[in-house]
Amino acid sequence: MTAMGEMLPRYENHVKLNQANKDQWGMPTLDIDCAWGENEDKMTQDAIAQAKAMMEAAGIRITAAFDNHQAPGVAIHEMGTARMGHDPKTSVLNKWNQVHSVKNVFVTDGASMASSACQNPSLTYMALTARAADYAVRQLKGGRL
Repeated sequence: MTAMGEMLPRYENHVKLNQANKDQWGMPTLDIDCAWGENEDKMTQDAIAQAKAMMEAAGIRITAAFDNHQAPGVAIHEMGTARMGHDPKTSVLNKWNQVHSVKNVFVTDGASMASSACQNPSLTYMALTARAADYAVRQLKGGRL
């Protein structure tokens, strides 16, 4: 039995360009700083306790219960690396999923979302993509992009 839960957005979790370390094409690599917080640790302990209680109530003898404390992003949809918002100082994307500083770039995956519940967010990504594409087409037709 396993459990998954929402990882809350935390300022300490972030991605930065590393200008000193370039990839094979000369582009800066990413420095990713992401760790579980107190909330996630408490959710994990509660999930273990609830799972044990459910199994025991069903007459199942528990032989082991543990937290494998895997790295963030291994099994669930971590999000928020290109946060959506009004202020370019605190967000990467505007409300249309358009990069504030590069108007012809749109990011329509989970990067724009600060958090999500643990269900599969694919339909939300599809909706964000359709919305951004519609906006981009209107901007192109109007000569603004």
